[in-house]
Amino acid sequence: MFKAPLINIFILVTFLISIVAPKAYTEELYLPEPGAMIELTPAFEPVLIKGLKIHPEEPFKFDFIVDTGHSGLKTNDLQLKEQSMKLIKYFLTSLTVPEKDLWVNLSPYEKDRRIADNLGQTQMGRDMLGEDYILKQLTASLIYPQKSLGKEFWDKVYAKTQQMYGTNQIPVNTFNKVWIVADKADVFEKENVAYVVGAHLKVMLEEDYQSLSKHTTSTKGTNSVASKIIREVIIPTIETEVNKGKNFSLLRQMFYSMILASWYKTALKDAVITQIYGNQSKVKVGINQDNHKANEEIFQQYLKAYKKGVFNYIQEDKNSDSAVQDRPIVRKYFSGGEDFAMLGDNATSILNRLKVVPQSALSST
Repeated sequence: MFKAPLINIFILVTFLISIVAPKAYTEELYLPEPGAMIELTPAFEPVLIKGLKIHPEEPFKFDFIVDTGHSGLKTNDLQLKEQSMKLIKYFLTSLTVPEKDLWVNLSPYEKDRRIADNLGQTQMGRDMLGEDYILKQLTASLIYPQKSLGKEFWDKVYAKTQQMYGTNQIPVNTFNKVWIVADKADVFEKENVAYVVGAHLKVMLEEDYQSLSKHTTSTKGTNSVASKIIREVIIPTIETEVNKGKNFSLLRQMFYSMILASWYKTALKDAVITQIYGNQSKVKVGINQDNHKANEEIFQQYLKAYKKGVFNYIQEDKNSDSAVQDRPIVRKYFSGGEDFAMLGDNATSILNRLKVVPQSALSST
């Protein structure tokens, strides 16, 4: 692993007119096709902005400390410079967009509330939507009954319903939003340098996040069999993938840039840049994306994936009822979308609505 402690990239920012920086760089965003199953990935550390050096004598100048991670890129590689420019744009976006607007929400029921207008004009907003799409597809893929984790999930669901209701031949409907939120961010400060020494993203069900943020006890869904087992089996696996896997490299890149931007706005709240640019939603100064249709294209691809689902099949399972063991149980499994044809049948319905909500990098959740 090659690490570059300090990449000689700096930007001179003048907020009176525009950002004077290297040529704008927009990386293509590749998303899995609707219906494609997403696999878990090995641990991978992407290129990250881990530190920031400020110059009190030159308030519009920054030096960014860039870690090349597992990329194998060297200091003079063009791709490293392009990656670094993307991360700088993430930092600038997080600096000017208020933290209350740093969220995305792909949902077929809330198409008018998918992204804040200011964030939606930036490459970072587009990339957050892309990570939300991957989150949904991954969660649906993990409960596939023919794979080990999915089989563990369904075995526990059926065992629990048998215990609670005396039968496992009832429809099981899991309808949960899964949130990704900031768990912790540790920043080391020395003289004029801030360095991220620890960062972790937490994955939780919506009901748990709302209870935590309101400091109340969660009651909604307490009796939901599937929700309890999702917390036990699926959520920890997603959290590991979010913090270590290659599927969410972009999200971790954004998170580190958010941390440093949040540190800057907090530690240097009286600085001229914070006063003029911080939380002012000035996104049309070099950080806006060129493709204005990108967000709509991601949403339309998500709708196709939602309707198609990741898997859709019928399986015969053994009957645990000794009186009718010769009669197998026929179950239909559908994940990643919506299948109205199964409603009212003796079937298993998986309807996942997921949300990526990066919260304030330095605030307690």
